[in-house]
Amino acid sequence: MNPPGLLVAAPRSGSGKTTVTLGLMRALVRRGLRVRGAKCGPDYIDPAFHLAATGRPSVNLDSWAMPPELMAGLVANIGVDCDLVLAEALMGLFDGVENCATGRCGSSADVAAATGWPVILVLDVSGQSQSAGAVAAGFAKFDPRIGIAGVVLNKVGSERHARLAIAGVEAAGLRVLGVLPRAGVPALPERHLGLVQAEETANLDRQLDALADAVAARIDLDSIVSLAACGFDRTAVAPMPFHPPGQRVALARDVAFSFVYSHVLAGWREAGAEIAMFSPLADEAPPANCDCTWLPGGYPELHAGRIAAASNFRSGLRRFAETRRVHGECGGYMVLGTSLVDAQGAHHAMVGLLGLSTSFAERSLHLGYREAKLDTDGPLGLAGARIRGHEFHYAKAIGTGGDAPFADVVDSAGRLIGDRGTRRGNVSGTFFHAMASVT
Repeated sequence: MNPPGLLVAAPRSGSGKTTVTLGLMRALVRRGLRVRGAKCGPDYIDPAFHLAATGRPSVNLDSWAMPPELMAGLVANIGVDCDLVLAEALMGLFDGVENCATGRCGSSADVAAATGWPVILVLDVSGQSQSAGAVAAGFAKFDPRIGIAGVVLNKVGSERHARLAIAGVEAAGLRVLGVLPRAGVPALPERHLGLVQAEETANLDRQLDALADAVAARIDLDSIVSLAACGFDRTAVAPMPFHPPGQRVALARDVAFSFVYSHVLAGWREAGAEIAMFSPLADEAPPANCDCTWLPGGYPELHAGRIAAASNFRSGLRRFAETRRVHGECGGYMVLGTSLVDAQGAHHAMVGLLGLSTSFAERSLHLGYREAKLDTDGPLGLAGARIRGHEFHYAKAIGTGGDAPFADVVDSAGRLIGDRGTRRGNVSGTFFHAMASVT
């Protein structure tokens, strides 16, 4: 069997899941435990913080985008050489897609049910006291597949506030594992897509140690470890998420191009592909001995001036695309286009391999799961394959220059969406990030 695990969840975003998760991870690592992290849903940023807190890679688990056998294999993989798994939920514990099949809603509850990991419920009790018990009771009874092992109260204003909230939760028959104050717990910096990336956060180790100090002083770590459980078979083997786009893949990698799922790269490598990383921000061209270039998402809008000035990168990528495949996801897709308007309204020339023009001056949120049916062979697979992924960005597409659509794309409810990505010659791009094939 795999090592025991716990899933840290909450009723909604902003309740303190990440604070509690990272604090527990670093505090338990300091006790000598081998801790691995996992993140429910399509999130790139939190797994990098899990790696920083534990020293071990984290993995995404998504019940909608991933076939059950892929998720099972990934859980088995993270259980190797590990004493405890701490998974971080997304949004609220039961939040997922509409009209879903049982167990395939994309919710964190699906992950808890599939793995057998008990749930630690983080409750932001600002503005309430005993009523926290009613919230906790509702979460404990809502889904019989999962179990709430205990509650952590967050943003508590005073000792009296703590006593009242604890009384409410205990009256509901649940255990309070710790209490975090409204002030005095370190907060990590944020921006428009979530936390500032781990590699960009100054003094991150010091901040993680401060979080661990706060959590260790106020949460019962012995109880946390004792409550962990598991219901997963280590023999599960993860299938390949989707075929690698080439035998040797040139992968853009720096703070502007950092959104790559670890399970995708691991799957490519297991299939025999080699990954050669290069940095557009350092004005590096893709290595000439590769047969595909992959530009992942990230924050090109924050570095548009440097990308526009990276003449060696831009000319090298154009030469590469004359004979070999190039694909971009989200931010990488924007860079393959003709121009990008930043949040201040400044226009920046991009690589120009596609006709796409995008703007952050007119912010428009695009968010949700996507399923693409490929109508031609390409970087994500053969014609007819169905690929599931996720889209989350604020860029507005101004035009596509008449390029052909990349694929037929629907949302999680099967509704056609307007953006289908584009392709021209050897070059293609999409706003959604691919997670797994479902064919």
